[in-house]
Amino acid sequence: MPSDDEVFAVVTEHLGGNHVRLRCVDGKERLGRIPGRMKYRTWINEGDVVLAEPWSWQDEKANVEWRYTDDQADQLRREGHIE
Repeated sequence: MPSDDEVFAVVTEHLGGNHVRLRCVDGKERLGRIPGRMKYRTWINEGDVVLAEPWSWQDEKANVEWRYTDDQADQLRREGHIE
């Protein structure tokens, strides 16, 4: 579950490299950055549910902190956390 400064998001577009477009549950579209520790270990595709941490100094950008598996994403949808 997200902490106070994290939000659920769905990847809407893969922009190449380590950047993705995110649609967050707070209604905002953000540019997501995949950190190096996840870049080669976790493949992130369009439609994946992720946990994002918006930047405190630039709200239209966020770091991707976690990618949920399909089963975990389905459970989050059933519980009403994401659409």
